[in-house]
Amino acid sequence: MESKTTMSPRDHVEEIRRVKFSIGGEPNPVREDLHHAVKNLAGELYAKDVHFLMEIIQNAEDNEYDEGVKPALEFIVTAKDITDTGAEATLLIFNSEKGFSPKNVESICSIGRSTKKGQRKKGYIGEKGIGFKSVFLITAQPYIFSNGYQIKFSEEPCPECDIGYIVPEWVDESPTLADIREIYGSALALPTTTIILPLKSDKVEAVKQQLSNIHPEVLLFLSKIQHLSVREHGEDSKQNTVSAVSISSETELVVRKNIAAESFMLRLSAAEKSKSSETECNYYMWRQKFPVKHENRVDRRMEVDEWLITLAFPMERRLNRGTTSPGIYAFLPTEMVTNFPFIIQADFLLASSRETILLDNKWNQGILDVVPSAFASAFDSLVKGSEGVPASTLATFFNFLPTESSPYAKLNGVRDSIRNKIVQENIIPSESFSDQMFFHKPCEVGRMLPAFWDILTRARKQGMTLHNLSSNGKSALNSAFDRDDYEAILEFLGVTYMDSGCYIKCIQSSNMASGFPECDYLKLLCFLADSWTSFQRTNMKNVPLLRLVIQDGNISLLSVAEATQHSGKKICLSYDSTHIPWLIDWNKEFRHVANHFFMPKATQEALRSSATTNTNRERNTVSNWLNEHAGVRTVNVNDYAEELLGSLNNDRRLVLAFAHFVHRSLSKHCISRDEGKNLCKKMPLLVTNNSGCVTTGRSGVLVPAKVSKWVKLVGSNPWEQKGYVELQEDYLLGGIFAGVYSSANDIFPFLVQHVGASDIPYLCPPDDASFPAVYSPLTKENAFLLLDWVRNLRSSRVLADGKFLECIKEGEWLRTQIGCSTRYKPPSHSFLFTPDWGNLLQTGSQMVDIPLIDQGFYGNRISDYKEELKAIGVMSEFGEACKYIGDRLMHLASNTNLTRANVFSILNFIRFLRSKYLSPQDFINSIKGRKWLVTCLGERPPVECILYDVNWKAAAQISSLPFIDQQYYGEEILNFREELQLLGVVVSFSPSDNRVADNLRLPSNLSSLTDEAILLILQCIRSSNSSDRLVSILARRSWLKTSLGLKSPGECFLPDSEWGCILKVFNCFPLISQDFCGKAVSEYKSELKKLGVKVDLEEAAKAFTRAFKDRASSSSITKENVFTLLTCFRELKQKSIRIPLDLPQSICECKWLQTRLGLKTPKDSILFNSDWEHLLPISWLPFIDDTEKGYGGRIREYKDELKALGVTVEFRKGAKFITSGIIIPSNPAGVPPESLIALLKCIRHLLEKPSDGDLTKEFHDRINKKWLNTSLGYRAPAQCLLFGLNSSDLQRGDGPFISEEFYGSVLTSYKKELNAIGLTIDVSKGCQLIASELHSHSNFNTIARIYNYLMKFEWKPKKEDDNWIWIPNGSDDGEWVSRHECVLHDKDGLFGQQLNVLDKHYGKQLFSFFSSTLEVKNHPSVDDYWKLWSGWEYSRDELTSAECLAFWVFISKHWSSKTQKFLLDGLTKLPVSADADTVLLIDKDNVFIPDDLLLKHLFEGSSADPLFVWYPQRSSSSLPWTNLHGIYSSIGVRSISESVHKKERLLSDELLKEINPTELPIWKELIRLVLAFLADPSLDIDANRRQHTAKALLDLNVFETKDPILVSYSLELSSGKTIERNASRKIRWDRETSILFTQCMDRSSNHKDNIEFATYFSQVVAEGLLWDKEERIEDLSELIKLGWLLEFEEEAIGFLLKSKNLQLFTEDEEFLQSAFSQKSL
Repeated sequence: MESKTTMSPRDHVEEIRRVKFSIGGEPNPVREDLHHAVKNLAGELYAKDVHFLMEIIQNAEDNEYDEGVKPALEFIVTAKDITDTGAEATLLIFNSEKGFSPKNVESICSIGRSTKKGQRKKGYIGEKGIGFKSVFLITAQPYIFSNGYQIKFSEEPCPECDIGYIVPEWVDESPTLADIREIYGSALALPTTTIILPLKSDKVEAVKQQLSNIHPEVLLFLSKIQHLSVREHGEDSKQNTVSAVSISSETELVVRKNIAAESFMLRLSAAEKSKSSETECNYYMWRQKFPVKHENRVDRRMEVDEWLITLAFPMERRLNRGTTSPGIYAFLPTEMVTNFPFIIQADFLLASSRETILLDNKWNQGILDVVPSAFASAFDSLVKGSEGVPASTLATFFNFLPTESSPYAKLNGVRDSIRNKIVQENIIPSESFSDQMFFHKPCEVGRMLPAFWDILTRARKQGMTLHNLSSNGKSALNSAFDRDDYEAILEFLGVTYMDSGCYIKCIQSSNMASGFPECDYLKLLCFLADSWTSFQRTNMKNVPLLRLVIQDGNISLLSVAEATQHSGKKICLSYDSTHIPWLIDWNKEFRHVANHFFMPKATQEALRSSATTNTNRERNTVSNWLNEHAGVRTVNVNDYAEELLGSLNNDRRLVLAFAHFVHRSLSKHCISRDEGKNLCKKMPLLVTNNSGCVTTGRSGVLVPAKVSKWVKLVGSNPWEQKGYVELQEDYLLGGIFAGVYSSANDIFPFLVQHVGASDIPYLCPPDDASFPAVYSPLTKENAFLLLDWVRNLRSSRVLADGKFLECIKEGEWLRTQIGCSTRYKPPSHSFLFTPDWGNLLQTGSQMVDIPLIDQGFYGNRISDYKEELKAIGVMSEFGEACKYIGDRLMHLASNTNLTRANVFSILNFIRFLRSKYLSPQDFINSIKGRKWLVTCLGERPPVECILYDVNWKAAAQISSLPFIDQQYYGEEILNFREELQLLGVVVSFSPSDNRVADNLRLPSNLSSLTDEAILLILQCIRSSNSSDRLVSILARRSWLKTSLGLKSPGECFLPDSEWGCILKVFNCFPLISQDFCGKAVSEYKSELKKLGVKVDLEEAAKAFTRAFKDRASSSSITKENVFTLLTCFRELKQKSIRIPLDLPQSICECKWLQTRLGLKTPKDSILFNSDWEHLLPISWLPFIDDTEKGYGGRIREYKDELKALGVTVEFRKGAKFITSGIIIPSNPAGVPPESLIALLKCIRHLLEKPSDGDLTKEFHDRINKKWLNTSLGYRAPAQCLLFGLNSSDLQRGDGPFISEEFYGSVLTSYKKELNAIGLTIDVSKGCQLIASELHSHSNFNTIARIYNYLMKFEWKPKKEDDNWIWIPNGSDDGEWVSRHECVLHDKDGLFGQQLNVLDKHYGKQLFSFFSSTLEVKNHPSVDDYWKLWSGWEYSRDELTSAECLAFWVFISKHWSSKTQKFLLDGLTKLPVSADADTVLLIDKDNVFIPDDLLLKHLFEGSSADPLFVWYPQRSSSSLPWTNLHGIYSSIGVRSISESVHKKERLLSDELLKEINPTELPIWKELIRLVLAFLADPSLDIDANRRQHTAKALLDLNVFETKDPILVSYSLELSSGKTIERNASRKIRWDRETSILFTQCMDRSSNHKDNIEFATYFSQVVAEGLLWDKEERIEDLSELIKLGWLLEFEEEAIGFLLKSKNLQLFTEDEEFLQSAFSQKSL
């Protein structure tokens, strides 16, 4: 046969087709199984169609590449159909690998024969075993062009062998290499391998989308592929829909490498056609190995002993092309976004979708457990391995810490472990202010407040020492780290802020408070202010921080504690910057008497600076802190002065200085006038008094007596008792204050103007003190001084009645003349003569004397003081003279009564004044208010008297008036009518005269009142100013005449012709009639109303309303009342009278209308008509009683009036009554169909106008009874449906459809109304109703139809455990069962007796309904199978092969820990093969797994019952033997190899022949092969151990025998029986004696003997050498077996070692040469 290596590719393909697939020969018996196996594997690999892409990239990574060739993978999508398959798009994949070898081609034409199996250690990353075959997900015919191979495959079975997917077919054209070059670029050399995939039409967009979204980090963890590109080929690039991209990776520099880890920089770049520039990112890569722990091993990775963990740290922005960035790679990206700022790569086991890793898998958990260690090492290398890197750069590395939590709980455990490891490392630098970095654990450093870093920077510029940046074992965190950007990182590490001690030590030790310039000093204060809540309870308050100016002008420091002491120093700031030096200088003048100290001028000015270094916020913050926490107060000059006031302590010098301070502060405008005035009021003064020389209590200030006028007029200080003080003469002297000289001329005017130092005439009079000077004659000079004083007081408006003014008025100090004599009189008794008096003095002097001021004594100057004289009581006016005369006359009258003659004299005097054209008014005013006129009621003042005439007759009847007594004065009195009128006497009657009203007095007999008197009373009310009093008197008396007799006003009504009918409904209202009071009474409507008479409709309506309510409440409204009321309402409406709202409202609210249901309110009543007829059978409604006993038919004449009152008179308006009046009879048969239609009409009206009412719960409760006629009998509305067009899936008898035959077709026009009463209108929403009636059916077709309906509208049962499934027994019989008793399919027919199989009864269209809705199992469950097997164990001894196969295929497909537990705990019997179609069930303890075929062969047939568990005759993809073997093992079935006991038989020494192994030609090459195997790096065996192991072979004593070397095997069964068998093993190694026994072997014998000896020999040697490494015994055994078969020929062994990638090290070669050279010697 021709070698495969010499065959042409085409011949090789033809051979595969001929030999493997029997094309041209007999049909292959397993080809159908092969076809289905490949199809299942390709179809079920991934959840997503396009994950083929990951398989392609994975295969490309696993491929081999020639040295010097850059591994690259390129994808090109073209619309050109180069395969002539009709594909609308084709994907071409180019790979620069070595290309397909014959072995690769054979592998791709097979199932499960990957050339990469067991090669995980060599870097192969393939996982699923599907590889290239995944392309069938997107193409029906893949093409491969590689190393001369031009083949294609098809998913359709090959017509020549009936197998698809894996049968190769040679390709001569469509495409050709030229077609491929045209797509790739004719100028470029084609890569070695090209895969062409004509895309399925439904996969084109998905493939393009996946290619467009390929992640640029896909190359990150691939060790081979360095370039990957995607582009679209087309004639018009504008039509391209694939986003082109070119991705490259490059390893720049290996940074660190040791035994377990290495680190390097890798740069990824991605160039997109849509972007003009290339994007790139550098990744710091950390790769570290960890040994696989025993508890984490899994079958899929049994050959792997080390985990290789790679972490990638992106140094710039990650590449992502707008997609999410995965955080976990299994060589290729998953879809897991971890929220970690680094990427984890490891050999993870993936979920079938490749989207995530299997988080619960113990292999993956083991990997995740070591990731924190890898991260800690990588992070330490990054941070500490970067020598010379500034701290700011180091800080950026901390962004790699996983501060954000992950959406995966398992990864949050990784995050926590990383934190726990990092916080235990000296990893974070402290601030040293030097080039040396000191690293600490995170718990050993603390953060400084951000503002303090600025303080420290300024301190360094000032050259201050900053070595005290620690406290309580913590050092300050490096400033590059202490930033808001790293807030989350520092919180993650548990770095907290430094305590206050650090700040205190630093500030004190560096002398910041005294050493800083002002701008920096304010920064320090601002920091303290912002942080004071943290400092205020620490020792910071005792640190001297506050600057102040002391007595000598120097600057000192004060602590906050000292500044805030109650009795300590008080630090101040000037409110106004211009006053700073002023206050500082004066504070020194006052010797800090108030314990006040000001901050230095420079500091205060800095606080006000507008420079950018002192922002408004800083100034405000510092100012607020100084004020609120440091006791520093901002004061203005006034505040300072106010505080000084309490601290002068009667010090004469300070008191005098304070006056000068206030004076000069005012003159410099440092304080306002108001402030100055206030200070002057409080200012202590040097005074002359008996209590001391300094005083603050005073009500006035007198100028020193030495320069005063008050002494001349009043002598000693008369104001002293009032608190007036006299200033000392010190104020008349000058002095130096605050370094400036002040003269007396400066201070004295200030005292006068601002302190109020006063003198006569500017003093206020001493009202509470006597003024003796005015009780004796005053000199002319003092008289005028006193008048000047009065003038000034008047101008100041402070001259008021009091003792002072009284003394002046009553004191006899004013010189007057009375006739020819001179007397001193009080001013109040004196007159100042004026020329306009005329002859009045002559006439008036007949009765009184008049004293005149002596103008000859005072001269004309006295006339200048006319107003002042008048103010003190001197009279000068004509009127005053008349009043004086009148007062004298009235004085006379008070002593003796005026006679009749005196009265006529007064009247004549008035007549005289009038005749002289002199005004008598002053005289009249002086006498008209005195009682001197005699009346019928006694003496009265003229103003209270009346001169009687006949017009007063009516008034006299109702009042008591003072008429002048004409009997006393006679008729003569009537001659002085005008003079009496001038005096105020009423001389004529006026109806509006208030006297009648004021003196009203009703007679005792009220019935005697005339109409005129009544009208006069009303007139008095109209015109009187005291009408309220009259009303109060009259309102309580019954004096008005009404229809019901005399009544008080409040009981009466004044009816109006327009609305009076309302008061006639009931005969209970007292009406004022014109018949009693005359027509004029109606003119006094407002007066009557004021008295309480109801004159308005509103009032009448209220009264009527009360009367109506009373009668309604007592049910005493008669039929006549009702009709009178309705008639009145009709009249009022006709007259357009607007009725007050309360009246109809009250009428509407009261129950007074008689209805069939009793008394009702109008709004609760109905006026019956024929429209209501059909509702009577199902309702009970309040119709107005229109029977003869009720209102009769006449009531309908008032339809409009009743409607206006709220009565329902129209059917459509009365729909609201039906909601509460519905009454469903107990026998629904008596309800006619018209009743339902009438009800629906009512509901329609309600729905159209919701304001009329809604359908209440009570309505639904009442109506929800069984009264509606349906196809299934009477049902409640909520149990009914309306059959419609969309009910075509059902028939009327399938559910409770309302009967249209009974109610008529009109029913369909009331869908909305039917829905409102609870009917289901939309059949799609009637599933629950239809389902609720399901159990009433037994017809299979009906039930199936209902099932289809329920499925269509996605019905879900409310009770899952109900028996919803019908199992038919014929067409009209069956039973209802639960879902637990059913299964959809039983493809193997095993469960016919245990479960109801639904596909036997129902079509497949209902399968999804049973499965998803009723939750019927699609197939029997594990539990069902377990119960099935348990039943077999109990009831059967044997099974068919088909039954057994079906059972174990299911178990294999559904294998899990739960399945294992079921079988482990429940199975007592296991299957064994009896013959080809019979399987016996044997006790579990008596059967074995045939894991050793030699032992199986040895023990077969040795027992009556078969010993070995059943396996199918043919292994299939549905139940591979390996799977079944694993299942048996996991449920406790013993393997034959573990169960047998081996005993080696003794050999006879006589038959043994010793031979020297080194003389054997095979021995040297055997040792070479063993040494090369032991040198494999994966074994990690050093040279000494290798040579020691090999020496065991050299030291062997070999004995040869011709007899068989026998081994005895025994097998114990559970019955106690032991089966024994002997076997020949050809060779034996006794390690204790170092003897090798071997049976004579003729190498020329047959192949069987040769391979048998090679097998035993290789196994014994391998077991003897690797007894401590059992897992590698099989590998060495296979290698030695190959060497034996090659007869250990030297060149063949050399090639064999190379093919296995094994070699001998120099020291091993030397050992080998030495060993055999010695042997030869």
